[in-house]
Amino acid sequence: MSQRDDLLASIANTIQDYRDGSLPQPIPAHVERWVQQFDAAVQLPILQEIDHVLKNIYFSKEKVSQFIRGAIRTQKLTGDNAQQFWCNANFLDIQGGGDSQTDMLALFSEQLTGEFGFGIDGCGRGSGVFIYLDDGIFTGNRVRRDLEGWVRDHAPALAKVHVICIAQHSGGQYYANTKIQEVIRASGKSVDVTWWHAIVLEDRRAYSASSDVLRPTVIPNDPAVQAYVAAMQYQPTLRAAGNPGTAGLFSNDAAKILLEQEFLKAGVHIRQICPNLSVTQRPLGHMTLETLGFGSLIVTYRNCPNNAPLAFWVDEPWYPLFPRTTNAQTAVRRMFANLAAGDF
Repeated sequence: MSQRDDLLASIANTIQDYRDGSLPQPIPAHVERWVQQFDAAVQLPILQEIDHVLKNIYFSKEKVSQFIRGAIRTQKLTGDNAQQFWCNANFLDIQGGGDSQTDMLALFSEQLTGEFGFGIDGCGRGSGVFIYLDDGIFTGNRVRRDLEGWVRDHAPALAKVHVICIAQHSGGQYYANTKIQEVIRASGKSVDVTWWHAIVLEDRRAYSASSDVLRPTVIPNDPAVQAYVAAMQYQPTLRAAGNPGTAGLFSNDAAKILLEQEFLKAGVHIRQICPNLSVTQRPLGHMTLETLGFGSLIVTYRNCPNNAPLAFWVDEPWYPLFPRTTNAQTAVRRMFANLAAGDF
């Protein structure tokens, strides 16, 4: 096999359980179709670095299960009697959009049953400890909004909340925690929030030089990108070259720069051919603030976040590496499920 074939097979093997194995078969051909959308000269280097990165930050169902089993057994979280801790814990199901919390609750229940013989339906015997699960914290807005509303309207006067997620971006966590603490103080309640994660990634603007997300070092000499940047009200913050990040996700800085440049160019192109994308779908991923995009490369077996570069997940007429389930599609499925269950 050629080096290209080896890389296609390796990437396909890494992501084979994405969305329960729903990727077009054979998966190497799916990866090939995706990478062919880039200039021929950069296709092999992109495959080399994507293969390296996904081996570090693609979370298969087994990797997520391992993380959950580790959390269940973490004495710093549970104390000396883990079984009693989980019996007493209350699991929050309060997420305002998407299925990530519902899916994480189901997987956590499965792992808890394997460990102690009871799932989350057998928990909640205590009144003071609450568990908030999610697969990732990106900008922090989702967990912030969920817990702000819960603190105001449902939290008891004294509570301990454990936020457990796979990937935590430091800027998003800091922002969410700051806003949640403001609501806690305003509520007059005593709510302690602790954060647990499998991996923490640097995305704070002040630490751009060592960021673990895609932050270009220069604006590409590409007319479409140059025009996109010129139209921005605030010029983007560029990172200084030399450091590929603190988490060791990238093979080296040159390879990271390649992804930043090529995904930025692809993202601007995608915005041109997909005019229905909202303004917050930036070339490098969803971001409410005007930037080039969030730039996270974290993907789990259950979905690709919209905070990832558009080149990863946008569909027709672009061909995505990770076809994505949107929150709107999730809401429709829930509506029909409720109708079938007679809940309306």
